Amino acid sequence: MLELRNISYEVDDNHDNKEILKDVSVKIEDHFVAITGPNGGGKSTLAKMIAGIIKPTSGQILLDGEDITEFDITERAKKGISFAFQQPVHFKGLTVKDMITIAAGKDMTVTEICNILSEVGLCAREYIDREINSSLSGGELKRIEIAMIAARGTKMSIFDEPEAGIDLWSFNSLIKVFEKMRDEINGTILIISHQERILNIADKIIVIADGRLEKVGTKEEVLPALLDTAESCKTLTDKL
Repeated sequence: MLELRNISYEVDDNHDNKEILKDVSVKIEDHFVAITGPNGGGKSTLAKMIAGIIKPTSGQILLDGEDITEFDITERAKKGISFAFQQPVHFKGLTVKDMITIAAGKDMTVTEICNILSEVGLCAREYIDREINSSLSGGELKRIEIAMIAARGTKMSIFDEPEAGIDLWSFNSLIKVFEKMRDEINGTILIISHQERILNIADKIIVIADGRLEKVGTKEEVLPALLDTAESCKTLTDKL
């Protein structure tokens, strides 16, 4: 279980302190959790803070009761936290097989790697020896990154807007991958997303707006109000 206690984060904006996160307290213990809310509300900042990329100005982060607030990204990775960026990183000269083996932190057989690639909907024969470079599409890179996280088998897997920059076909395929992960993976999947289809498969939804925790609950408790708000905003925009 991950617990955030009174998390705040400030940045220096032209010598004026700007609050990005404001006294956020929440427990993340469900199997599949989605964080959503308006753009600029602090969602990605919160995800990076959980991963250890940035540290809070104040407050505590606990993983299974252990205070990891001061741990950096490497220390948190060793504790079982994985992070997938919005734009997957390219590594010149490294193949898909290399990356999955590195992510797993152990030697893997070709069969094991092929099984992981198959789980994310990629034909292993076509991808296992391909180099991670610009010849791969956004959807392919996203699936390979998911395969890397699956190979690690961590306590918490964080995905920051996995739908960003991919086409509708790839997005539909990603939904199936996440549904499979939700049903089979051990640990917690934490996804930052605006997409209704991703929110619909979450066990719990956390809403962050203007740096504050607005609401936490099941999709039945949270999603109707979010959809009503989105529809109201769309109607207002259409009128303008």
